[in-house]
Amino acid sequence: MTHMTLNKLSQQLSQQFIEQLPGITEDSHSPRQTPGVCWSHCTPTAVASPEIRAYFSEVADDLGIDAADMQTPEMAQWLGGNQNLQGATPYSACYGGHQFGHWAGQLGDGRAITIAEIVNNNQRFDLQLKGAGLTPYSRTADGRAVLRSSIREFLCSEAMHHLGIPTTRALSLVTTGEQVVRDVMYDGHAAPEPGAVVCRVAPSFLRFGSFEIFAARQESDVLNQLIDFCIKRDFPHIESMVDKSREQKIALWFSEVCKSTAKMVIEWQRVGFVHGVMNTDNLSILGLTIDYGPYGWLDNFDSNWTPNTTDAQGKRYRFGNQPAICRWNLICLANALATVIDDLDIFKMGIALFDNELNDGMLAMQCNKFGLDNLAENAEQNAEVINAIYPIMQQSEMDYTLFFTRLTELDIDVNNLSTTQFDDVFYDESLKVNFEQEFKDWLKSYVKLVKQQGLPADQRQGTMKQANPQFILRNYLSQQAIDKAEKGDFSEVDKLMELLRTPYDISKDDADYLSKRPDWAKHKVGCSMLSCSS
Repeated sequence: MTHMTLNKLSQQLSQQFIEQLPGITEDSHSPRQTPGVCWSHCTPTAVASPEIRAYFSEVADDLGIDAADMQTPEMAQWLGGNQNLQGATPYSACYGGHQFGHWAGQLGDGRAITIAEIVNNNQRFDLQLKGAGLTPYSRTADGRAVLRSSIREFLCSEAMHHLGIPTTRALSLVTTGEQVVRDVMYDGHAAPEPGAVVCRVAPSFLRFGSFEIFAARQESDVLNQLIDFCIKRDFPHIESMVDKSREQKIALWFSEVCKSTAKMVIEWQRVGFVHGVMNTDNLSILGLTIDYGPYGWLDNFDSNWTPNTTDAQGKRYRFGNQPAICRWNLICLANALATVIDDLDIFKMGIALFDNELNDGMLAMQCNKFGLDNLAENAEQNAEVINAIYPIMQQSEMDYTLFFTRLTELDIDVNNLSTTQFDDVFYDESLKVNFEQEFKDWLKSYVKLVKQQGLPADQRQGTMKQANPQFILRNYLSQQAIDKAEKGDFSEVDKLMELLRTPYDISKDDADYLSKRPDWAKHKVGCSMLSCSS
């Protein structure tokens, strides 16, 4: 059956990326500069004993793969990188990027290899193996990935999807039977860890940096080819506008990129997600969350928090700065495109659209989280009440997710308003006491505003429940699953896979997974601070 499934996938191959864009057809893994090309042919490096340890059936269904097929050795061989799909040309993509605000030159897929571009039910999917071995873009790295980081990407991709956030998807988690040496905290203590390969899936893996590299190299012909290709393949509704000139299509395209980027980052702020490494090579042209490295989720609310140890001093990619970084990255993209587009108003309009989308969208999102009526005449009062709570939350170390869960449950019609139902939201008892009166005063003003606006209780709470997940993939939960998996026990990975599918509706039997970060995890590696080592 698996053989038939792989044959079917072979028949669904599209391969537009390599057929329509310049590339290097010679199969080579030697790290090097690749001027003038968008891709380099590169087959995955075989591993000792690939085994599918987990997979998401929903993603398999999208691809037309049966669950039974996902459990066969032949599928493990393919998704582990040991077997090529007939007719497919695996490749790694070339791109550059601004890293921590500075141009880094050529980067590219250093350990990711696209093994297929298929069309199923009129939907396009690129399948990419992360950790598949050396590529021309590996630089000084080994092209491999460890189980630790692979589990984090595998779980978070789908957690974000089920939270309703645009993201790349994850099909499978394959262990390789090999060890990979990593220095987790870059402190000179390198050690072997279990290796793994994740198959991630997206309509396109093009990034801002995919366009920047050709502008930096003054390769205008390739940049123009890539722009036209992206619009034609990934934005067909724009390409089909026959009454529009090429420049008008590019204007619409850039505006859509700006708009989708704004929507994406608003969703990150809604759930307390911190990407950790928002370089321009890590921002998707489709507005998808991409490249799950040293990401994290807010436990106690802190707008200055970043999980990335590399960013611990500058905090460039801190939670509160994510919208501004998206804007900065869009300007970098605009600067690259402006090398081949004369009308700079195209980019000014796009950035202005981002600003408007962000401002309006952030307020609408926050009104939903707080259960407030987002009418224009309410804007000033809503903003006043919303903005007043965040300093209190930060200084008193309230848990971001639990706070909104308890606020959703709050009965605003009780005679004696109490803060006791928020007791489990605080991490520090003394801070809870210190800020108790301030918090109670805020709660009174909040309830007064809610009553004044008069939204029906069921409507208000329904909106709040849809905006405020009960379950998020807290850093310590992932680390507990990793610790077990590294010993061969994937039961906790399976449990998290179950929970992340319904983040807004968790059974009381699983209440333990909804509690705030335990004290032991506050400073534990993998639970609070993470590195790019993976």
